[in-house]
Amino acid sequence: MATINFDDPNSAANRSKRSRFTVEWPTLALAVFIYGSWLLLTYFWASIPYVALFIAGGWLLAWHGSLQHEVLHGHPTRIRQINDLIGWFPLAIWLPYALYKRAHLRHHNDEWLTDPIEDPESYYLTGDGWERTGALGRLMTVVNNTLPGRLIIGPLVSLSTFLGHELSHVARGDFRNAPIWFVHLIGCAVVFTWVLAVCGMPLWIYLTAFIYSGIAFSRLRSFAEHQYAGVKEERTAIVENTPAFGLLFLYNNLHIVHHSRPQMPWYKIPQLYKANRDAFIKLNGGLVYNGYLEVARRYFFRTHHEPVHPLHPETAAGTDIPEIQNDQAMIG
Repeated sequence: MATINFDDPNSAANRSKRSRFTVEWPTLALAVFIYGSWLLLTYFWASIPYVALFIAGGWLLAWHGSLQHEVLHGHPTRIRQINDLIGWFPLAIWLPYALYKRAHLRHHNDEWLTDPIEDPESYYLTGDGWERTGALGRLMTVVNNTLPGRLIIGPLVSLSTFLGHELSHVARGDFRNAPIWFVHLIGCAVVFTWVLAVCGMPLWIYLTAFIYSGIAFSRLRSFAEHQYAGVKEERTAIVENTPAFGLLFLYNNLHIVHHSRPQMPWYKIPQLYKANRDAFIKLNGGLVYNGYLEVARRYFFRTHHEPVHPLHPETAAGTDIPEIQNDQAMIG
C-alpha cells in the first residue's frame, strides 16, 4: 500500500479540535462569487449572445454543483445547518440538494464503488437491468458511455432517470421524499420568479443555456471518475493538468485524493496531490489521464466501460449475458 502524508490541519482529527466558529473563507468567498455571478448573468442575459450565455450559464451551474458537493462534505463551517443552507438553493432546479447529499454520502462507501445496486452514482447496470432497458435503452446506454454521448444526451438521460425514479416512488404510494420536494419546490419558485418575472428571460433559455448546459459540464467531470476494478482504490481516477476544469470541479478531477480524504477542503487538494503524486498513482493503480483532451481522445468513439457490471452479469432468467467488448466498439 502506498504511503501518503495526510498531515494536514484540515484532517478529521485536527478539524475536531478547531473552534465551532471556524470558517473556511475561500469556500465562503467562492459561494458569494457564484451566487452573485448568477444574479448578474441572469439579469443581463439579453445583452449576451446565446452561445456565450450557454457556456457561461452552464459553467456557473456546474460550479454551483461543485459547491454543493463541497458543502455536503462539511464545508465551509462546522455548523451543518449553515453549510446546507449555502448549498440548498436550487439554481439547477432538477435535483433537490437533500436527495443529492443522501445519495452522494452513500456513494462514498468505497467498498461498493461502481456497484449498480449499492452505489447510487454508478453508471453500470445489472444484467437484468440491461435486458429490461430494451433496444432503444441499450443504444442510449452505449452512446451515453462515450464522451460526446455523455455531453449531448447525458443530461437528458440523467433527468429522465432521476425524475422517473422519483415518480415511481409516488406511483407505489411512497411519499417519504415529499417533504424534501416541498421545500425544494419553494426554492424553485423563487428561482423562476427571479429568472422569468424579474429578469424577463424566456423559460427555454434558462432550461437550455443554464440547466442543460450545466448538467453537461458536470457530466464531463463524472465521465471518467470511476471504473470497476477488483481493488477498491483502483476504481477512482486522476485527471491531471487541467487548471480551468480543475477549478470548475473544485479539484475533484484529482478524484482519488477526494475519495482518500473526503473531508479535505477543495483548495488543499492540489497541494496534497503534488506532494504525494507518486503515492496516489500507485494507490489507484495508475488510472491517470493527462487532461480531458486525453479523455476525449480515448473515448470519443469508444465506450468508457462495458455497461453491465462484472459482478452482476445475470439476467432475470438466471443466465449470464455475453461479454460486450465496449472498449473496442466503434460508435457512430
